Amino acid sequence: MIQNVQKNARIRMGKTLDSLITELAKIRTGRAHPSLLEHVHVDYYGSNVPISQAASVAIEDARTLTVTAWDKTMVKALEKAIMTSDLGLNPMTAGTTIRIPLPPLTEERRVSLGKVVHHEGENAKIAIRNIRRDANHNVKEMLKNKEISEDDDHRAEQEIQKITDEHVSRVDEIVAAKEQELLEF
Repeated sequence: MIQNVQKNARIRMGKTLDSLITELAKIRTGRAHPSLLEHVHVDYYGSNVPISQAASVAIEDARTLTVTAWDKTMVKALEKAIMTSDLGLNPMTAGTTIRIPLPPLTEERRVSLGKVVHHEGENAKIAIRNIRRDANHNVKEMLKNKEISEDDDHRAEQEIQKITDEHVSRVDEIVAAKEQELLEF
């Protein structure tokens, strides 16, 4: 039973790390990357869908993305969706292809993005600590119901803390790598 609690905590903490990585991928570093447009949605024949379901997104060069519409009639809607997104990008249309040049990041913007990265890391750590709290609560319930001994309780809490420490240090590594990526020119 204790192993199930620990396994569940490890899985949930792993999902928190995956979520952090996904969120940090949305923060642009001045380099073109298709994931930059993942959260942009477009009205595709009455349905609000991610841009990747209405067009193909590719990297033209280090600072340019290309979006190729699968349907000529969708070009204007794709262009509008990109312009109205919170990314601050100015697409240029040529036929069914939309080119999106990424402006270089200013030092001020890099600092503000660094703060966003740090904030996302803190949110991930809070989520991991909440998972630890839930796991410890489950172990305490087992002790209270006399399903495990006090020694088992103590060992389980130590193991859950060890799992938590591993994931928190992994969050720190991910955040540090993203901050370093932001500082590169």
